[in-house]
Amino acid sequence: MSQTAKELNYDSQSDEQVTEMQSKKKGFTIFEIPVLWFAIFTAITLFSLYTGNLPGGMIGSLLVMIVLGELFGWIGDNTPIVKTFLGGGAIIAIFGAAFMVYAGWLPDSSVTAMTTFMKDGGFLNFYIAALITGSILGMNKKILMKVGLRYFLPIGGAVIGAMLIAGLLGSLVGFSLREAVLVITMPIMGGGMGAGAVPMSQIYSEMMGNTPGYYISILVPALALGNVFAIVLASMLNLLGKKVPSLTGNGQLVHGFQYKEEKPTYDIQKMGIGLLAAVAFFAVGTLLGDFIPIHPYAIMIIIVAVMKIVDVIPQNVIEGASQWYKFVANNWTLALLFGIGIAYTDLNTVIEALTLQYILTVFGVVFGAIIGAGLLGKLVGFYPIEAAITAGLCMANMGGTGDVAVLSASKRMELMPFAQISSRLGGALILLLAGLIIPLFN
Repeated sequence: MSQTAKELNYDSQSDEQVTEMQSKKKGFTIFEIPVLWFAIFTAITLFSLYTGNLPGGMIGSLLVMIVLGELFGWIGDNTPIVKTFLGGGAIIAIFGAAFMVYAGWLPDSSVTAMTTFMKDGGFLNFYIAALITGSILGMNKKILMKVGLRYFLPIGGAVIGAMLIAGLLGSLVGFSLREAVLVITMPIMGGGMGAGAVPMSQIYSEMMGNTPGYYISILVPALALGNVFAIVLASMLNLLGKKVPSLTGNGQLVHGFQYKEEKPTYDIQKMGIGLLAAVAFFAVGTLLGDFIPIHPYAIMIIIVAVMKIVDVIPQNVIEGASQWYKFVANNWTLALLFGIGIAYTDLNTVIEALTLQYILTVFGVVFGAIIGAGLLGKLVGFYPIEAAITAGLCMANMGGTGDVAVLSASKRMELMPFAQISSRLGGALILLLAGLIIPLFN
């Protein structure tokens, strides 16, 4: 239902005041649990972990990820400067976990179990499937139709902005244009490890010589450091939106569709239907991915969006998918971010990249992506901050894992479908572009 800006601001302030009053009544909590009980759960978890009695498989992994993820998330969200400028709970959950692995504070067996749960166990896919299905089906159909192919303009703007600013800064600090564009910009904008750096290393090997492993060792530091900047700048864009409300749709990408979402209700049966819908759509994307040279996430987005637009999905499935998505986002985001820190974040790689010239050039890539996506997004009727986050930062992060971290830091998880379009279809565009421009630098 559409509302005036004044009504929306009033409603938002009222909701914040109610939340603050409820929080005071509940007292000190972590994960909405009284701190004493959370401490008990934490003690049980740590005792099991360090005595070698942690349950195997999903149970033990999820226990550690939820408890430590929520604890690190609470620390990040309540630490000055960190909560405002550095991504808050999202970045502390990721790098707190990565540091525990780096310092050897976690038993090898638990690290292996959580890595297996995240990758082979499919927890990341399970999470993203819920967000894609629920957020698209829960969207206003007019928004999907209005966005259309225009979304690829800010993606193009992000790529152009990243190459221009990184090339300029790189040349100023001593990098050649080839190094700034091919070695730093392209992997950062390439859609993560599996969909970006790995196939890109194959392209580089075939067209420039050396082994793929040689290029992987060069590309990964850029990717890791770019992901850090993407998370930090996502948090700062959220802060900018609060200071300059005209730049943001507060999670809505397109002008003209501001509406106040009704207070969510939850139906256990419908949530089960939503779970089924999420995994079924993911299965379809995976199945078609064997025949179509597009990432399964991208195929899934297209299928769900088309079915939403043509209005063929029953209402209880739509409601169930939306409710399941909210459950997953509210309860498992920090657990997933902790798992990302364990399974996907190599702190050694990040540390090795920390030279001043490298840092400045990587910052130029991410900042250029924000500027390019924000400007072209505004030109085609998108809110600049939402365009910068989705078409810019979600091109400049580590793919699906980075999308979760960036949207969590910017407090805009409802933008996941657009983030996935950037990571998957945008990443495929970068691979194509890499193949075209490499000959120009030879």
